[in-house]
Amino acid sequence: MLNGGIIGALLDCHCNWTAAYHLMKAQGAASPPCTVTADYAITLKRPTPMTGPVRLEAKPVEIKGDRAVIEGTLIAGGKVTALCRGTFVAVKEGHPAYHRW
Repeated sequence: MLNGGIIGALLDCHCNWTAAYHLMKAQGAASPPCTVTADYAITLKRPTPMTGPVRLEAKPVEIKGDRAVIEGTLIAGGKVTALCRGTFVAVKEGHPAYHRW
């Protein structure tokens, strides 16, 4: 089974990139902003088997100014195994995390 910490990291990363993409589109920018996770919560619905591929999905729930609320889903074996809801914020130069990775 896939470890809960790995599941959290997968959903955090996927939702963060979804936020960056949708913030870029909302701002009419040519490239995605540098975004950081403000908060996120993971709900583990059932064990996630490692015997086959997993699928990640994410969608914006709210885009407002420099932040986006995103909901994510992890699917394995055709079943939802984990859910995520998080807030992701675009940061500017001067912020400690600005383009650090």
